[in-house]
Amino acid sequence: MGPNSRSDPVSDQTTSSSETDISDEEAARHASKMAKKKAARDRMMKTKDGEKGLIIVHTGPGKGKSSSGFGMIMRCIAHGMPSAVVQFIKGAWQTGERTLIEENFSDLCQFYAMGEGFTWETQDKARDIAAARAGWEKAKEMILDEKNTMVLLDEINIALRYEYLDLQEVLEFLVEHKPPMTHVVLTGRNAKEELIEIADLVTEMAQVKHPFRAGIKAQKGVEF
Repeated sequence: MGPNSRSDPVSDQTTSSSETDISDEEAARHASKMAKKKAARDRMMKTKDGEKGLIIVHTGPGKGKSSSGFGMIMRCIAHGMPSAVVQFIKGAWQTGERTLIEENFSDLCQFYAMGEGFTWETQDKARDIAAARAGWEKAKEMILDEKNTMVLLDEINIALRYEYLDLQEVLEFLVEHKPPMTHVVLTGRNAKEELIEIADLVTEMAQVKHPFRAGIKAQKGVEF
């Protein structure tokens, strides 16, 4: 190789033909398999033409419950669909999602931070109950406003767990008074079994590993 010659980085990174080439027989087998899968999928999708406002629960000990809820809110915003957020616990935090929504999308998403922090931070049960109940009143208002496509009730499961809210009242409202096409997302660990029972979609976040156990504090952009 001459002094001005150099290897071609694209050629260097190309996988050998023996690793990528497949026989005509293998290609035909794969195409046939995928065609059958698509046909089965198309048949199934023909039976899935219904729409309804969903009751969605994100629970479990793992991280991502609120993050997933806010992801859904951002989808609504991207589609130009009005929505609302009511935070039951983290109201004392100035989170990234709250800043983003309030400063850029307040015309599409109403944001109400009603909580004052976790119960071990306030150390005032009566105050926590009052904040939760005020949050629930705002939540009902947002859900009944049929222009809202989705309402996120962030960390409401914690308020229900500590009995700051009446579970039966929440269940009855969701079943009997939620508008038919409004989605309601309820987040927080330890979701009540009765809530799971009436929900349309339930996801339990499992914790496999968490940096907190290794002495790492909550970090901006990851937790808030």
